Amino acid sequence: MSTAWWVLLGSLAFVGFTYVGYPAICLLRGRLFARPIARDPAYRPRVSILIAAFREAKTIERKLASLAEQSYPAEHVEVIVACDGSDDGTPEIARAAGEKYLRGRCQVLALPVRKGKPPALNAAAQAAGGEVLLLTDARQPLSPNAVQMLVEDLGDETVGAVGGELVMGGDAPAGAYWKYEAAIRKLEGASGSTVGVSGALYAVKRALWQPMPDETILDDVLQPMRVRLAKKRVAFEPRAQAFDTAAESKREFQRKVRTLSGNFQLLLLAPALLSPLHNPSWFDFVSHKLCRLFVPYALVAALVAAFFLPAPWLFILGGGQAAGYSLAALRAVGLELPLSGLAETFVVLNAAAVVGLLRFLRHGRNLPW
Repeated sequence: MSTAWWVLLGSLAFVGFTYVGYPAICLLRGRLFARPIARDPAYRPRVSILIAAFREAKTIERKLASLAEQSYPAEHVEVIVACDGSDDGTPEIARAAGEKYLRGRCQVLALPVRKGKPPALNAAAQAAGGEVLLLTDARQPLSPNAVQMLVEDLGDETVGAVGGELVMGGDAPAGAYWKYEAAIRKLEGASGSTVGVSGALYAVKRALWQPMPDETILDDVLQPMRVRLAKKRVAFEPRAQAFDTAAESKREFQRKVRTLSGNFQLLLLAPALLSPLHNPSWFDFVSHKLCRLFVPYALVAALVAAFFLPAPWLFILGGGQAAGYSLAALRAVGLELPLSGLAETFVVLNAAAVVGLLRFLRHGRNLPW
């Protein structure tokens, strides 16, 4: 077998493992070595809900109204809104909405200068008095049972953090990607622990919380992975839901560039994640988070190798990739064909991985928000 064949098959195997093989391993692992959560409906700690808000004047009232409708006992809940240098009236609207819906259970921190989400969350956590810190974004409303479902999972003493499900509405292709992500987290959680959570909704036991460096991009991966380094589980609770609308590809591309560059940053913020001796989720972290960063280069290697193959393999294997990229390009110019949305999402994800690496190489640990 020629070198071109080895390169092509190795590259395709890597891509296949990343997107299909790893989820299949999680499925098999969950069937053979299931570790269900020992939920505790009687567990009723005090919960501090932390929200970092920057220019959220249009959304913060709806958010606080949804928190007032939670089934968890109101006397055990406080809400802290850290307004990150907002100059659009967010603090004033949050205070009025807090009095209206939460009746004295809402504290608003008007931080004078915008520093980013992690410093705002650190300030909110410092002001919090709860045994559980529940982090949620200002934009997405929550299901009425969200707080209760997350807390009951934390009643399992082996669980240190738990994430809810981000439910995407709309018909943008990115919605399919989020369903895929939720499915993987569910499979990971079935046999032990998830790698990350959705920043829109997750909870951490206060004893395991650590302040984040100001430059942190992915609080929703750093915090749960710190929990794993402390040898506690990170659960996934699909019954606790946050609701949003899937972004179109241009906005999704910008978001993925930021998050994928944040994956590189994680290796500097928490180098112990790369050690199988320290990280109980080492295999999952590498497979779920790091392998995706290198898929674009495997695709390029496979495409180049295909050109060194004889017909008909050149046309079958090289043409297959070309057809996929063509489908993505056609949707980008407004022509919808079968599978074009899936192709576009795949291309956006992998293009963002390349740009994310360049962004990380440019800025290093101090990635801009």
